Amino acid sequence: MASSGSVTVWVARLRAGDTAAAQQLWEKYYRRLVGLARQKLLGRPRAAADEEDVALSAFHSFCRGVDQDRFPRLADRDDLWQLLVLLAARKAAHLIRDETRQKRGGGAVVHTSGLADQDSRLAELIGPEPTPEFAAQVAEECYRLLDRLGNDELRAVALAKMEGYPNEEIAGQQGCVVRTVERRLRTIRGLWEQGIAS
Repeated sequence: MASSGSVTVWVARLRAGDTAAAQQLWEKYYRRLVGLARQKLLGRPRAAADEEDVALSAFHSFCRGVDQDRFPRLADRDDLWQLLVLLAARKAAHLIRDETRQKRGGGAVVHTSGLADQDSRLAELIGPEPTPEFAAQVAEECYRLLDRLGNDELRAVALAKMEGYPNEEIAGQQGCVVRTVERRLRTIRGLWEQGIAS
């Protein structure tokens, strides 16, 4: 049986609408999310936002997704960390993309947080969860696989499946029938298997 302070209990309470549970989860995962975002943004130009903004945005997306029942397979701390890693990696990639757009200075503008002493990085986090470096590697591999798809429709189906949506709900999101989603999933698997074989 889970203790009243366990991640599993907090997730269940969050699903039931308990905002105090969100605060407990935030306090537990904030430093890890910031560390992961810092690794993902390392050496990249940053101007308007930094790793803390990425962590906040990822956690906000997580809470909104739980509120909308978008993560039906979210059951324990391992599921939660994998989901937070994916969300934070996506937010970091979007930040890098947005900050390096030409209208934002093409990456030449530097935020004051980017000027901080490099030795002030957080010490490596200890725990059963993956290190930020490993999580960043996993996220980069996810992005590589998504890039292989070369098609926004396939990417949308793959991302929805990674987030735990059932095929019926993905079909509703995409405005197509379930057989079309299943066909796209077969195409995605084929493309990813070709990438592994090559």
